[in-house]
Amino acid sequence: MGCSVLHADAFEDNYIWLVALDQPNNESQRPTIIVDPGDEDPVLEKVARDNLAPIAILCTHHHGDHVGGAAALAREFNIPVYGPRAESISAVTHPLDDGDHLTFPVLGLEFTVMAVPGHTRGHIAYYSPGLLFCGDTLFSAGCGRLFEGTAEQMLDSLSRLAALPEDTLVYCAHEYTAANLRFASTVEPDNRAVLQKINEVTAQRQLNTPTLPSRIGIEKQINPFLRSSLPGVKQAAEAHVGHTLADPLATFTEIRRWKDHFRG
Repeated sequence: MGCSVLHADAFEDNYIWLVALDQPNNESQRPTIIVDPGDEDPVLEKVARDNLAPIAILCTHHHGDHVGGAAALAREFNIPVYGPRAESISAVTHPLDDGDHLTFPVLGLEFTVMAVPGHTRGHIAYYSPGLLFCGDTLFSAGCGRLFEGTAEQMLDSLSRLAALPEDTLVYCAHEYTAANLRFASTVEPDNRAVLQKINEVTAQRQLNTPTLPSRIGIEKQINPFLRSSLPGVKQAAEAHVGHTLADPLATFTEIRRWKDHFRG
């Protein structure tokens, strides 16, 4: 038996991910890991509807739309809560550092903890071969705002994630793909992969289906924040700011600043 990644919708555009054991029938409860539960109610509804049995909660960072339901769910199911040691999350019972490993034998999964600061100072991601839960660090065609970290930290974090195998499924926490692609097409208007992805995402959203997961290989083709070393992206950033940019970090910094004020 393998695992499936389910989702519960929360707030306006959050996804709470649930990694559940596949069962040959619906008679047995399905052991499940909950990722970034900003609200307990959608999770409780999903658990009841899909016969899930939560065994752990994983948190990527301290923002309320990612941890707001963690304490209530931990009490309801008497389960541990994992999260970054470098951030203050009251619900966390098992603080984690870069390079730590989490093993869940009942699901056949082992996660490696990756420090990916930038959006927040202590943000972490969870990687298991084929799966990445990256919170608000990497989005499809985008990245998180720099609320606490620096551009250098974020670029380093994104570079770590981009170095993962290209077939890695990327489960980020927000449905931002369409808006991010509008910006990506402004930075690289001739990028065929971006234009193709816009068509795919438009069709998905018309059906109200998630645009996620993405894949690392796809993100390297469409995500301007993973492409700051490319001449075309550098030229677009230079045209936007009106002066020469010295290196990929300077390009990334200006692209992030550009996106912060983008209203396309």
